[in-house]
Amino acid sequence: MVRRTKRLGGAALAVFLLAGALVGCAAEGESPANLAAPVAGTEVSTDAPSDEVSAEPSPSLSAVESMGAAPSRSATPTPKPTKKPTRAPKPRAVAKPPTETDVPPAPPKPAPTSCKPTYKGTQASRAEVKAALTDAANRQYWPVSAPDIEIPLILLKATAWQESGWQSNIYACDGGVGLLQVMPATASWMNQRFEKSYKIDAYRDNAYLGATYLAWATKYIGDMYFESVYDLDPALCTSELNSCLLNAVIAAYNFGHGAVAQEGKPLAIPNPSYVRNVRALMSECVCLKY
Repeated sequence: MVRRTKRLGGAALAVFLLAGALVGCAAEGESPANLAAPVAGTEVSTDAPSDEVSAEPSPSLSAVESMGAAPSRSATPTPKPTKKPTRAPKPRAVAKPPTETDVPPAPPKPAPTSCKPTYKGTQASRAEVKAALTDAANRQYWPVSAPDIEIPLILLKATAWQESGWQSNIYACDGGVGLLQVMPATASWMNQRFEKSYKIDAYRDNAYLGATYLAWATKYIGDMYFESVYDLDPALCTSELNSCLLNAVIAAYNFGHGAVAQEGKPLAIPNPSYVRNVRALMSECVCLKY
């Protein structure tokens, strides 16, 4: 803030010069209480759903609310400014041929809305779930061909909250199991593809299975559309839902890779409401405090 002051002419008496100097000093020492305070910014980060395509309907949070707690901006501190990415690759207009021909099975048809989920076994505590998700996010899933692939913990936490509300012992009507609602057929495929023996009904293994699929989709879609750049930074996304790898991976987790990435076709986001919900949860979910 620049303060302007008037100066007296050179013909003024010295006493007036002295008085003017004293007045100037008083102005410089003015109490901060009399100065206008800066207004805190109220804009949300690029993770917020308001940054998405305005033509799309606003996401319905009823599914999240039914899990016990809707996203709340007051649930977490105001996010710090996101570091500007050093690169922001745009998706190819049409996809390259996939590098992997062995792909997961397509998701099943949606269950009737009247069907209610069931519960088996003991529910894991939030502390146990947090530890499992943190461990899964810290693993390296492509150590040889794509060692730079990382699954952000906030993405894994938000996806698990969207899918199950962090309920480890929930069984959905469409066959989804546990924290990340992993399908039995998908779990069998991932165990075979990555030579693992994860158990779908064990909450730690369920977290690994969900993270494994996210890592697989990151490489699969990244190779086809993003020149093998596997950055899941939300700051790379624009208002266009199909602008970034993060949105595509979230969409594939819900609708399957085949609905998002097809050889010779542009990147598609067939489930915008789901993507917006997960993106909102990545910055606003109460689960981020656990």
